Amino acid sequence: MPSLKITNLEKHYQSFHALKSISLDIEDGEFVVMVGPSGCGKSTLLRSIAGLETVDSGTITIKDRDVTHLEPSDRGVAMVFQNYALYPHMTVAQNMGFNLQIAGRPKAEIVAAVDRAAKILRITDHLNKFPKALSGGQKQRVAIGRAITRSPDVFLFDEPLSNLDAALRTQMRVELGRLHKELGTTMIYVTHDQVEAMTMADRIVVMRDGIIEQVGSPLDLYNRPANQFVAGFLGSPRMNFLAASIEAIADGAVTLAIAGLKQTLVLPLDEAGAGLKIGDRVRIGFRPEAALADGTDGLVLPANVRVVESLGRETLVYADAGVVRSIDSESQDGFFAVHQSQQLQFAYDAPFTIGVPADALYLFDTSGKTRRFARRAA
Repeated sequence: MPSLKITNLEKHYQSFHALKSISLDIEDGEFVVMVGPSGCGKSTLLRSIAGLETVDSGTITIKDRDVTHLEPSDRGVAMVFQNYALYPHMTVAQNMGFNLQIAGRPKAEIVAAVDRAAKILRITDHLNKFPKALSGGQKQRVAIGRAITRSPDVFLFDEPLSNLDAALRTQMRVELGRLHKELGTTMIYVTHDQVEAMTMADRIVVMRDGIIEQVGSPLDLYNRPANQFVAGFLGSPRMNFLAASIEAIADGAVTLAIAGLKQTLVLPLDEAGAGLKIGDRVRIGFRPEAALADGTDGLVLPANVRVVESLGRETLVYADAGVVRSIDSESQDGFFAVHQSQQLQFAYDAPFTIGVPADALYLFDTSGKTRRFARRAA
């Protein structure tokens, strides 16, 4: 049986429909990360599991126990928040043991639980300090330690690393991964950070507008996105998209006319391509790392360099292909992103041919559904 089962969950805030018939099974011991744009419902879903939000309908079951209408303290969950929420007048040890204290647990049990959590989190030397003497990373460890002492069935994390600097976030990702392996407890984690999602999750839940768009392992979602939204949301820089229309369909292949480009493109199709019609306006997508800075027998986009980001052994090039515009890509301002795993230098406005092999191209229909997956990623 799943450790956590959510069935047809609905939540409204007056006229705003925050959760729309959400159903999700999370297995015992899984690390599940929920991602999506602001306002998509991921934090509302997490708070509903915790009991901090009341739902309008549907059920939440934890360890075969219906907890939908139970108080937060009775659900067998522990939540770690973004802002640590430590009591400034209490020591680290007192903060970590406070929940057990108010539950009336014996002092010896509290001390043992705090010591165990402190050893796991490597903060034993800080137990007698007050929060003001701790760094951000140490405060977050204390907040996690407070959750560990409760021995919950499910850990809930609401963007716990967003207040930390880049180096600390990297360190804490490693620590949380180690903690999950050591405890073996189910963990549900909400984040805006794709790196956190891709590196930490057993499965990722992608949400948009109160619904679940797709659930799967990080590589499944990255390589075989169900639709254009998922394809564009996962990946940094995000997937490049351009407009096209279908000119012909024959012999298991589709011929595409690229908007603003004279060349046509022929792509083999499999069963995913069923239902496409001549004249359909579609989208072509390709990952920045699939693009080549030279010619190819697939898609060829003559462009000019606009921005170069040198990342040591890697280079990101943002290029403008003129009338062939990158679409649905707010962060790129209409430019195409090319990721090269080598050091390169380009002058502003230098000619730059973007080549994308045919087996690295995705195809999305008018509704956004994926109709062709990149063969390279399959």
